Amino acid sequence: MAATRVLLEVPSISCDHCKRAIETAVGALEGVDRVQVDVAGRTATVDFDQGSVSLEAIEAAVAGEGYEVAARHVTGA
Repeated sequence: MAATRVLLEVPSISCDHCKRAIETAVGALEGVDRVQVDVAGRTATVDFDQGSVSLEAIEAAVAGEGYEVAARHVTGA
């Protein structure tokens, strides 16, 4: 299955600790190929296989670290 990319807007990202926490939690999910957090842009870009992991699971991993996803923008299929 082709990879899907989602851009998550996470307004509470403010430092490198936030970056590491989100990248570690989301990156540990089966089916996630890549996670990149942009502290200045307050976003997380995730490349994943929809057949292996759901967008809801990705957002739950972000929430589990204490960060709220304000919006999502999905590309690819």
